[in-house]
Amino acid sequence: MAKETRNFNRRYANEYHWFRTVFYLSFLYLIVYPIYNLYYDYKVLGRENLPSEMAKRGKYIYAANHVSQLDPPMVVMGTQCPIAFMAKKELFEPDCKINWLVKRLGAFAVDRTKPEIATFKTVRDILTTNWSLGIFPQGTVKPYGKLEGIKKGFAEIAKVAKADIVPVAISEWTGYLKVLPIFPFRRQHVIIKIGKPISYKLSHEEIIYKWAQQIAEMADYENCVPKPESSTEKQNINS
Repeated sequence: MAKETRNFNRRYANEYHWFRTVFYLSFLYLIVYPIYNLYYDYKVLGRENLPSEMAKRGKYIYAANHVSQLDPPMVVMGTQCPIAFMAKKELFEPDCKINWLVKRLGAFAVDRTKPEIATFKTVRDILTTNWSLGIFPQGTVKPYGKLEGIKKGFAEIAKVAKADIVPVAISEWTGYLKVLPIFPFRRQHVIIKIGKPISYKLSHEEIIYKWAQQIAEMADYENCVPKPESSTEKQNINS
């Protein structure tokens, strides 16, 4: 009988236990930090924007621009707390070389073509733990410099989960690649900037615009997201 393959689009709160947290942080500090320090000269700015209770409550969504496959560790290094990332379902397939690691670092699978109820249930479960949620609203790696192709679902996820969004910008990089450079010690410059939290109580359009606005300012992007009409403007139009 063929072994049933688990669908990792649904993960539960009890999976984010202390052992996974220890594994996650150990992997970060013992492996990721030394490697990144070898290849990158990075700075973190804006940590004062992180609410003081964030690490304890975990009721926040970190949303970053996506310029490289190495972005998730960059976001975690900036925030210094365990984050479960939404990841494309292809990363969980048996032929993916890093699927073992992706699963054990707490990521969960998302079908970018059709949102599933399981996604919202997983998000709710994660945010009941001391873990936070990580999202890349652009959906996939995009060329640096132009903020477009934003998937609007991250605003809906924030509202359903009742979790504020913290913008994280990966900026001012030189030759930031999809894989590590061939030569160490030729350190490339990267700045991780943390923005001000965006309330989930805003409208979908306002959440998306405010996220794009902060990312554009922090990462020096061209912002392609139009400013939403204010409630006053809408009243004038309807009157």
